[in-house]
Amino acid sequence: MEHVHDETPRAPGDPELIARVAQGDREALGELVLRHRAALHRYLRGITPSAADAEDALQRTFVAVWKGAGTFGGLASARAWLLTIARNEAYRQNRRRREEPTESETLAALGARAGWGHDSPHDLLEGAEARARLRAALDRLGEDDREVIVLRDLEGLSGEEAAQVLGLGLAAQKSRLHRARLRLMALLKEERHAVRA
Repeated sequence: MEHVHDETPRAPGDPELIARVAQGDREALGELVLRHRAALHRYLRGITPSAADAEDALQRTFVAVWKGAGTFGGLASARAWLLTIARNEAYRQNRRRREEPTESETLAALGARAGWGHDSPHDLLEGAEARARLRAALDRLGEDDREVIVLRDLEGLSGEEAAQVLGLGLAAQKSRLHRARLRLMALLKEERHAVRA
C-alpha cells in the first residue's frame, strides 16, 4: 500500500511573516493582524483610559509594525516584540491625550472580551459584582502595577516576555508583579470590608 503524504502547506511562523512585512508584503501584515489583534487589543485596553484609545493605539501599532518590521531581529518572541510596540504607541498616545476627558470601560465589558462568563443569573450577578470590585481595584492601582498584572495575569505572558515588554530585568519584573498583586489584593480586601460595614 502506498503511503500518502499530506501536501497542505504549513502556515508561516510569526518571524517569517514579519520578514515578509519588512519586504512590503501586505498579506503578511494582514495575517499578523489576524493572529495578534485580539491579544494586543486586550493589552492596550488594560493600559489605556478608554476603549476608543485602545483602538487608536492598536491601529497605530500595526502602522508601526508596517514601518518598522525590518527592525525585528528575532532575539525576542514576535509576540513580545508586538506588545512592546503596542506599549510604546499607547504611552505616546496617553501623553498626547492626558488632559482629555476619558470614559472608563466597565469591567463587565472587559471581562466579556476576556472570556469571563457564567451560566445562571445568580452566578452572573455575583460575577458582575466581583468584576466591578476587581475593575475598581485595578483602576485604583498605579499604571505600572496595572500594566504588569495585565501582561502576566490577563495576557499570560511569561516572566521573560513581560520583562522584555516592560524594559525590565526578570528579577525586577517579578518584584513588580509581586508588589502589584499584593496591592491589588489589599484593595480588594478593603472593598470587601467596606461592603460588609
